[in-house]
Amino acid sequence: MATPPLKAVTLTHVRYRKGDHLGHFLAWVSLVPVFISLGGFVSHFIFRREIQGMFFALGLLVSQFINEYIKTTVQQARPEMCVLLETCDSHGWPSSHSQYMFFFAVYFTLLTCKGIGLWGIKNRWFSNVLHWTLAVLTMYSRVYLGYHTVAQVFAGAILGLLIGAGWFWFVNSVLFPYFPAIEESAFGRYFHVKDTSHIPDPLKFEYDNARAARSSANKVSKSN
Repeated sequence: MATPPLKAVTLTHVRYRKGDHLGHFLAWVSLVPVFISLGGFVSHFIFRREIQGMFFALGLLVSQFINEYIKTTVQQARPEMCVLLETCDSHGWPSSHSQYMFFFAVYFTLLTCKGIGLWGIKNRWFSNVLHWTLAVLTMYSRVYLGYHTVAQVFAGAILGLLIGAGWFWFVNSVLFPYFPAIEESAFGRYFHVKDTSHIPDPLKFEYDNARAARSSANKVSKSN
């Protein structure tokens, strides 16, 4: 009986040429979408549970479903390097990594332009520069490592920009009026879901309130 061929879990399976230090660096860069999804949004839900963040994550999922649908429909092959990378059984147009990162970058930028974010206005420029830099590096890494052609990564980037901007408009124009209802719903109350879009600097707000609560608790304990 013939042994079925082996297949790698491509989520974290990135190859680069041995001894290529730039390739090694770019291989890690191409994993940024995984870090954002599993490390960023999962941690966000556990520790913050912001409605804006939840719809941000939902938009990325919708974007990825659209990407898979287009790939399945178009069925454009990956570059010839796919033989060595063992990725020839999947399609390349558009690049899901590029689409993910440019969706993330444009959505985050639009949030900061609207004054929504965890940091004060003075520090937001740094986070925006970081996200766009990572988006461009991710796009470049997919070509450099041989997973996509230039056309495939640019298609993913453009699609990510369009879907990200469209999803931002949908969330903040159509869904935003329902945020208070989500907060007061059974789901919102059970999971302590909140919206801090109206607070300019949520981290400072929580920091000040945490210190005030501790000070108040200390006064009560001393009086007892």
